[in-house]
Amino acid sequence: MSSAPSGLCFHADASDGEQHRLRAGLDIHGPFTSRRLVLRFPRWVPGSYFLREPIQHMFDFSATTQTGKVLKWKRVDVDGISINVPPATDLVIVRYSLFAKEMSVRSNHLDTTHLHLMPPFTWFWPERGIDVARLEGEHRVELVAPEDWTPATQLQQHAEHHNQDGTRTWSMGAEGRDLLLDSIIEVNPNPTISHEIEGRTHHLKWWDSGGHQPDESRLQAFVDDMERIIKEHFALFGVPDWPAYTTVLHLTDKGRGGLEHMNSQTSMMPRQCLFPNHKDEYRDLVSLFSHEYLHQWNVKRLRPKEFLNYDLQSEGHTDLLWWFEGGTSWLGDMMCVRSGAWSEEDWRLDFERKMKRHTQGNGMHRESLCESSHDAWIHLYRSGPYTRESQISYYLEGELAMMCLDVELLRRSGGTFGACDLMAEVVRRYSIHSEDAVSLGVDYRDIRATLKDSPGGASMGPFLDRLVNDRALPNITKALSYFRLKLVPQASDKEGEGWLGINTREQNGRTLITTYHAGSPLRSCTQVGDELLAVDGVRLRNAAHLRKLISGRVGETIELELAHEGILRKATVTIPLSPQHGVTLKGKGNERWRLWITTRQDP
Repeated sequence: MSSAPSGLCFHADASDGEQHRLRAGLDIHGPFTSRRLVLRFPRWVPGSYFLREPIQHMFDFSATTQTGKVLKWKRVDVDGISINVPPATDLVIVRYSLFAKEMSVRSNHLDTTHLHLMPPFTWFWPERGIDVARLEGEHRVELVAPEDWTPATQLQQHAEHHNQDGTRTWSMGAEGRDLLLDSIIEVNPNPTISHEIEGRTHHLKWWDSGGHQPDESRLQAFVDDMERIIKEHFALFGVPDWPAYTTVLHLTDKGRGGLEHMNSQTSMMPRQCLFPNHKDEYRDLVSLFSHEYLHQWNVKRLRPKEFLNYDLQSEGHTDLLWWFEGGTSWLGDMMCVRSGAWSEEDWRLDFERKMKRHTQGNGMHRESLCESSHDAWIHLYRSGPYTRESQISYYLEGELAMMCLDVELLRRSGGTFGACDLMAEVVRRYSIHSEDAVSLGVDYRDIRATLKDSPGGASMGPFLDRLVNDRALPNITKALSYFRLKLVPQASDKEGEGWLGINTREQNGRTLITTYHAGSPLRSCTQVGDELLAVDGVRLRNAAHLRKLISGRVGETIELELAHEGILRKATVTIPLSPQHGVTLKGKGNERWRLWITTRQDP
């Protein structure tokens, strides 16, 4: 097989789905710059800030020349392989297998019904032995899969041909390392739903982990809402001239997640999201799509300066994830309600859900947004039972901070300029594909300077500093007052009669403490993992029974029996009133509120 024009040729064979065995490899043509060819697996992907070890899934590695000569090789460090390259070698053929059973948006998954392929966790990349400039050349991908499957990918599809063994081979291409690594390939028998929106083609490829056929009317409703959301994005940022966009939707039993790529996304949701009359789940699906779609601008084109050139072998830290993830969450949901994909009631219900999470922790007194962003690698993906007491999520708290920034900017600009306009301006100034870019990539100073240049933002630098750098709660009450809205306790909150401030789980008939809310009276006399046994001598059946036993007993003292590491203990607790945090929006809002949730699209 001839070499790619300037880059490498990568191979993947999905014909062994029964064994979850993805056969993979790459052809590396000479000339070689060293007698040692060192290959390494990337260890993380942008959008998921956690080091992983994809090489753990590899087996049956081999390396040969074009004549079939077996080459000697050895493992290097945790993620690499070193191959001895004899003189006058024109081609090194690397082949191996990957066990592809993990079902997530950031992993390879292969069975008899589909393949979800993540290039960073499929292919080795040369670190030594060839001219590194070739990694920015035109790469080719040769994919083999069952004949009745079809691929959906942001990669450019060149050709396909039928094989005699009941498979097909697709040839695809990408220019440069990042475009190939920051992509996905989904191959399955389900039809690809394609539609053109303001001149840009969009593809939707769905797959259900259990083979369930989604309700056609709900699937069509989602397609319609996708179009509404996409047009709302275009109204703010403009219609891009980028290639077609691909959405891969995985429907599962319980799994949820999303991961953005340069011109595509994989979103995973419980299949109930497309069941009739499952409004909460559908609302979440719409939000997830909008969030990942927005990342085309805010992460993929507009990047932290530290991410202009990705080092996917080691951690890449930035203090700006509150902007890139929290800001995307805030604006993504604004796109939902402004476009009409969400109703006003949808936005209010989702805001209530977020406020419940916000008020249950007290980590903002111990960690700022910039600290949370920087420490994503050791915090967000490694949370524990005491996380809410010392850490925050730059997603949730960053979203609420962006809302406060938006309202303050609107207040000072007389309603003419908000945080969404600020994001569009930052994208224009610093995006890697912007014709008007003053420089590529942003740091905090760039965002702050753009804010100060904005209508109403001249003196807002200190406001942003406090919001991002202080270990303090954002003033959400003040922000909502701009819209003549208030926060009140949830109407259905019955815990006001008595509250212990814990979360529990049931395991083999036992009720175990898992986490504590801020102010829990049990925090000082119990530990995570303790089994709750009885209240005043009455044996507990489950968590619901516990709530009944303390209902209406505010101010009373109870004797709690529990087991700690297998040893029986007793604790005396005075039951406090539930904190009754304000989480529900009250009021119809004023004209400013109605303008805030109104579409930006031209009539």
